[in-house]
Amino acid sequence: MTGSQRIAATARPATAAVREHREEWGQPVFSVGRFGAVADGRNKDTGAIQAAIDAAHAAGGGVAHLPPGTYLSGGIELRSRVTLHLEAGAVLLGSTDLADYPPHEGPPADCDAGQRHLVFARGATDIAITGAGTIDGQGPAFWEPSGRPPTPPDRFWADVVTHNWKPVGNNDRPSPMVELAECRNVRIEGVTLRNSPGWTLRPIACDTVLIRGIVIRNPIDGINTDGIDPTACQNVFIADCDIETGDDAICLKSENPYGDLRVTRNVVVTNCVLSCCCNAFKLGTATRGGFEDITFTNSVIYNRDVPLNERVISGIAIEMVDGGWVDGVTVSDIRMRNTRTPVFIRLGNRGWGQPDPVPGRLRRVRISGIDATGAILTSSITGLAEQPVEDVVLSGIRIDTDEGGRREWVERDIPEEIAEYPEARMFGRLPAYGLYVRHARGIRLSGTEIRSTVLDPRPLLVADDVVGLSVDTLDGTGPGPGTSLLDLRDTRDAFLSGSRAPHGTDVYLKVSGVRSADIALAGNELSRATSAVETTGGAAPDSVISDGNPVGR
Repeated sequence: MTGSQRIAATARPATAAVREHREEWGQPVFSVGRFGAVADGRNKDTGAIQAAIDAAHAAGGGVAHLPPGTYLSGGIELRSRVTLHLEAGAVLLGSTDLADYPPHEGPPADCDAGQRHLVFARGATDIAITGAGTIDGQGPAFWEPSGRPPTPPDRFWADVVTHNWKPVGNNDRPSPMVELAECRNVRIEGVTLRNSPGWTLRPIACDTVLIRGIVIRNPIDGINTDGIDPTACQNVFIADCDIETGDDAICLKSENPYGDLRVTRNVVVTNCVLSCCCNAFKLGTATRGGFEDITFTNSVIYNRDVPLNERVISGIAIEMVDGGWVDGVTVSDIRMRNTRTPVFIRLGNRGWGQPDPVPGRLRRVRISGIDATGAILTSSITGLAEQPVEDVVLSGIRIDTDEGGRREWVERDIPEEIAEYPEARMFGRLPAYGLYVRHARGIRLSGTEIRSTVLDPRPLLVADDVVGLSVDTLDGTGPGPGTSLLDLRDTRDAFLSGSRAPHGTDVYLKVSGVRSADIALAGNELSRATSAVETTGGAAPDSVISDGNPVGR
């Protein structure tokens, strides 16, 4: 017996109820109460809700309507041309009995998400979940107390995020709580989704998805409770959403356990407020295919008063580690408060799902208008020696960092971590307080200001194995004696212009490495620096030219 047949078998007789409906919103409306729902939060209304959905589908389209009340339910399945409408005061309450969630075919039992869901649809067209009501998955019932003591607040760069819970297997809980697979014309508006047992909402391999004005509330110390995970979808619009959750807030992925892999393309996220203890806006980690034409704009990323190691890890995380590609991402006008790492861009070679891992591509990224305070980890752009990150532009960036580094971190041997899970903390402490760039090509910074609120004797910028670096109108905090403001290592074809050395600058530019060459300074005001340029570590004295004159020593 299929999952749908098991649900149907529990429905109360409702022949008359199928005929009793009223016209509203231009569609027939089927109230779940007419199918026997009692809405007391104790008796299971799964069958009644499914019967209303099926009746609306059989009528050629309609609304399955939940009036105010608490509807205890196991897994239900949406059909084509059906709107599930939760009126204000209506709560669809997920059962805590795993047997009430029949597994769905498609993803393997050990996949990244799961097979069991509170609300599910596959291959449906013109479906919607609307209203001012609530879907509550009773997530804590599926978690186990961890018994692990909290991480001390000063260990904000620790390898793990402190949680009060530990996860169970993905197939031992309904995750994602709402899963919409291979659907067309999907609309989710107004509802509140809370207490998800795992990922909250995943449209996967869908075309034309509108998610607007929803609220997501999961415990900030919850387990693996991503907010919205658009996966292998095209033409996605996410707007006016308020998300507070215990994992990534909005996370785009590229995988499809239901069938052929599709490009994640034409995604717009705007006017959102995001808070979490992982990444706020992320591409990855599943990156088997492509991401093209992605926009994130006009939003706020924040944390409340939580321990440092439970803040947002990365405000913007753009990752490619499984052989796919990123080509065309625009991020603009984002305000961040208490985000550990404002920007993290990573091209690696984890090779998940690849018999022989091959690096993918990451290029054409534009990030502008970022205003971040309370940063405590260095932003970074890192690729691989054999496959650099390409064509990244940062403009109009303002970051205030509270990290406070140490002089010995400047000379740290930064591990490559080629096949590791990508995370802003993966390299440990970085040699720059503002931005670290390695294995990259075509990196441009303009109108950028990065200031340390505490003493930090590290350079503002470290570039290592970078070809085609352009820096214009860069401002920051002087690192003090014995440290350069800018540190270029094996960097070629660099142009630095229009900047002024801040107070506390010893050496403005340090150049090292035998491959460093063709570095030019023009139109900079460096009178506050003790010296303008230092060449060392194998760099040729003539590798740097300032306003047309060699300046190396």
